[in-house]
Amino acid sequence: MKANIQVVEDEAIVSKDIQQSLKKLGYNVVGSAATGEKAIEIARELKPDLVLMDIMLKGEMSGIDAADIIKEELNIPIIFLTAYADENTLAKAKVTEPFGYIIKPFKEIDLKTSIEMALYKHAKQTEILKERDYLYSLVENKENNNEIFVKSNSRLVKINTKDILFIEALKDYVVINLSDTRYTVHSTMKDMLDKLPQKEFIRVHRSFIVRLDKIIAIETPNIVVEGNKKIIPIGGSYKEELYNRINLI
Repeated sequence: MKANIQVVEDEAIVSKDIQQSLKKLGYNVVGSAATGEKAIEIARELKPDLVLMDIMLKGEMSGIDAADIIKEELNIPIIFLTAYADENTLAKAKVTEPFGYIIKPFKEIDLKTSIEMALYKHAKQTEILKERDYLYSLVENKENNNEIFVKSNSRLVKINTKDILFIEALKDYVVINLSDTRYTVHSTMKDMLDKLPQKEFIRVHRSFIVRLDKIIAIETPNIVVEGNKKIIPIGGSYKEELYNRINLI
């Protein structure tokens, strides 16, 4: 699917050249503007996939000002076009967190490379934000929610927390162990414990979290977990809380 690109350039001849290059490279040009105000208006109406924005625009609003509004309001990636820029201008441009800079005059290959990298980076960032927001929503409702999602092979897999036997720390990762499978995710034990229903899980060792109802025996200094009857050590500093949490007669 062709990406829709908006061009913001106040030099008419330069703008036409850019639009021709974009069409030649296989992109759709969805509106051009010569001022920051017009750029914002078009972006709001057409919602392009990316905006090529000249930093130095004629009029009261600079390309940097327009880019800041478009980014905050519409979350559209911006690539700045510039023939020259002093350090002060570049410092202001950086604040808007653009997805790239293209120095004029430029070659078509440079234009294509910058656009493709920006589109890819923006798509990945959007995906990460969606995952983060979803996980945060689960954390906020964790006491009433028995499901978590983990990323496995570039997709999100739903896990019922009742199926988790135990979680083990492995350097910068944690391994979520179920009776029939396991998932390795980039996280910390603290973050995992925060995401799980607190009444159902307990940390018994700096490297282990177990589901309380999966414990079938305690053979000090170890715990035996059902399913694969995994032997898990009890850390000295976690022993007291464990005994307080189980129904000991």
